[in-house]
Amino acid sequence: MSPRSLQAFIAISTLFLAASLPAEDEKPAQSIYDQALNDIDGAPTTLHPHRGKVLLIVNTASQCGATPQYDTLVALQNKYGDKDFTVLAFPANNFGGQEPGSNEEIKTFCTTEYNVNFPLFAKVSVAGEDKHPLFAQLAAAENDDFTGDIQWNFEKILVGKDGKVLRRYRTHTEPDDPDLTNAIEAALDAKAPGAPDGGCEDC
Repeated sequence: MSPRSLQAFIAISTLFLAASLPAEDEKPAQSIYDQALNDIDGAPTTLHPHRGKVLLIVNTASQCGATPQYDTLVALQNKYGDKDFTVLAFPANNFGGQEPGSNEEIKTFCTTEYNVNFPLFAKVSVAGEDKHPLFAQLAAAENDDFTGDIQWNFEKILVGKDGKVLRRYRTHTEPDDPDLTNAIEAALDAKAPGAPDGGCEDC
């Protein structure tokens, strides 16, 4: 190869490599499991402990007309909790000022009034300009229903074993609605990411 041809080859290779690299201001999409959170006791945490599970993420409130849905959320947890499923509750005061209490008050309310047996997280904003990055990500995620901000308390976001949003439900959909429970069961039946075809007892 002549020197001129070699220079041309190097120049073309450099351009190709530059074009294939992400721009400096482009960051890979963050997994929902990596979002920084606090649990209801204020301890830093993430969703990593729930990786590989089917998740029902719910923005909750203690003084809402839909607050009795805690009962059916507990029932869902009892029904599917031993099958790699969990409800995750995120108290939020975005709508109607219906979650005004402290995290300690919320925890006491949930455990004494409804015997909540699924993870509770610290109060966050789930809509508007100050919404938590997790909910910004969930709200924008493509799914079979709709995208966009949560509009009221006790909306439900069903996340598959791969961390992707599968379905979304507004407040009026009860946790034991057949459409929701069927979607949970279908998600539980889906092969876990990386699992071999045919399943595996140790997977």
